Amino acid sequence: MPHDNSNEMLPLVDAEGNVTGSATRGECHNGSHLLHPVVHLHVFNGRGELYLQKRPSWKDIQPGKWDTAVGGHVDWGEDIHTALRREAREELGLNLEQDFDLLDRYVFHSDREDELVNAYKTVTDAAPCPSEETDGGRFWTMEEIQSAMGKGVLTPNFEQEYMRLFMT
Repeated sequence: MPHDNSNEMLPLVDAEGNVTGSATRGECHNGSHLLHPVVHLHVFNGRGELYLQKRPSWKDIQPGKWDTAVGGHVDWGEDIHTALRREAREELGLNLEQDFDLLDRYVFHSDREDELVNAYKTVTDAAPCPSEETDGGRFWTMEEIQSAMGKGVLTPNFEQEYMRLFMT
């Protein structure tokens, strides 16, 4: 069974994304609130439906909940766009040769960690091919997402980001 590598090296950043140091994944997720960058990709199809992935039970944060189509850490020494392309390929088999747009950059704070989220969007009718990094996924209508909000089905981070990006 796959698992998260607590020794994986991640960059530490300030709120503008400037690298200030490094720490392990375990150090970033242990309540230290070391700010580290992540990428999120919201994948829409031509009908305006949003693809969500189901987080596998082995994940150390929010296992078994539905989440942003693509989400992952920026590796040490990696830039944001390279991380976005790598995560889209690893998690959904998507080659991001098509356009993707920056929606927002913000700090997400939880009881375990602080992340500098770089949220992007793409529209594609290519069929996602979920990898073993997920427990599958599917396209959701906006109505389905809104009716699942607050019921423990979606990750709190996704709910907060959805409200921030798509409900304003």
